[in-house]
Order: sequence, then structure tokens, then C-alpha cells
Amino acid sequence: MENIIACNLGSYRQFRAGAYQHLAQIGLTNVEIGVPAPADIDTVSAELEANGLTATSLAAPCKLQDESVVSDFQTALEVADKMGVKVIFVSVHAGDHDRNVIYERLRQIGENAAPLGIKVCLETHLDLAHNGDIALETMRGVNHPNICINFDTGNVYYYNHNITAAGELKKIINHVGSVHLKDTNGGYRTWHFPALGEGVVDFNAVFQVLNDAGFYGPSAMELEGIEGEQLDEAGVQARVSKSVEHLKSIGVI
Repeated sequence: MENIIACNLGSYRQFRAGAYQHLAQIGLTNVEIGVPAPADIDTVSAELEANGLTATSLAAPCKLQDESVVSDFQTALEVADKMGVKVIFVSVHAGDHDRNVIYERLRQIGENAAPLGIKVCLETHLDLAHNGDIALETMRGVNHPNICINFDTGNVYYYNHNITAAGELKKIINHVGSVHLKDTNGGYRTWHFPALGEGVVDFNAVFQVLNDAGFYGPSAMELEGIEGEQLDEAGVQARVSKSVEHLKSIGVI
């Protein structure tokens, strides 16, 4: 099987207007985009199709601390279903709320996602999934097959000491529904996310774990850059191109 590699449009920063054309130029056909408003589904879908692109995941808000989150999230599920997208990426936080309440809300979202065949994937963020152990605890607490982990290869270094991406991934591999491909210099709480292949992440090892477990995507490049840098559009596009070339060089694409 071939890996499904996408690009999160946030990788293009303020230059998103040229993203679709650039992705076509470098031969990448999958994207991760924000969930569109229901009224915009046709427009967004037509634009993707015109550029030969497929949305393999959608990013949606999911405010677990709100009592209305289950009903609020229904719109995102319906939009994804209409677009034929089977993965929704979310960043979620429990805060000081009772974890059992948070788990139940996620479980209810999973129940709503199940009939549509959609996986709702929790990003590697504080405080429910910032490393393998915590993510596994959350998955066991929620205990629903449609609530999964979006494993971020860079964030595990940002939030933790003395870990490796492949090592943390192994702990949670049976619950991974999507992946963010991000490189880093490995610094704790350090905003340094260069092109793939320019940091410490061993993407060969990461994809070995993924593929051995039968996971082939979607994996979206999320190139968040380096604190303080000022890149023009050519620089931003070059980073995306370099990242694709690195994945090709190790046989992932």
C-alpha cells in the first residue's frame, strides 16, 4: 500500500492563496483544511476538484469544556460526511473539568461519528494527548473506536523531555487515526519546526511503526516554522517542497 501524504494548509501561513497551485506543481494531491461552513461546501469542493486535490482530513473546533459540545460538533460531522472526508482533526483540552465527564462527551461524539464512518482524532496537545502515556490513558477512558489520536511527530518533543517520536508512537499505535508530520530541533517548549528532514525526527522509524501496524494515512505535513523568522512566499513554498522531497528520499512517497 502507498502512504496517503497530505499538507495542512497552515503550512503556507499567510500565503494560502497560492497553496493549491504550488501543491499541484510539486505533485501533492491531498490536503488538510479547516472544516468549511455548510453553505460553503460546494464552493470549497469545486475549488479542490479544479486543482486536482482531495481533502483527506478536516480540522474542526471541539470545546470539550462546553456542555453543548456534542450537539455543537454535529455540524462538523455532517460537513465531513457531505464532503466524503473520514477524518476530523481536533485539539481538545480537559482543563479542570472532571475527566469522566470529558471522556463521556468524547464517547458521545464517537457515537455520532460511527454511523458516518468518521474518526475524530485528538491532536498531541495538552492535556489529553501530549505524550503516549497520557494519550493511552485518554483512549482507555473514552473507549470508543471512532475517537482516535492524531499523532504529531514534533509536538511530542515540544511537550516532553527525553522521548522519541517513534517511541511515543509505539505506545499509542493501536489508537492512531491520523498523523501530523512535523520536524523539530527537539527542544522542550521550543518553537523550532523546520522542513522535514532538517530536525531530529526519524521519519524512517516513524513510518516503520505506522506501516508495520497497517496504518498508511492520512498523514499531513504541518510545517509551523521557526520562531522569529520572516519568510516570503518563495521561502514558505521552498519549505513545503523540501519536506516532500525528504519524504520521497526515504521512500514514504
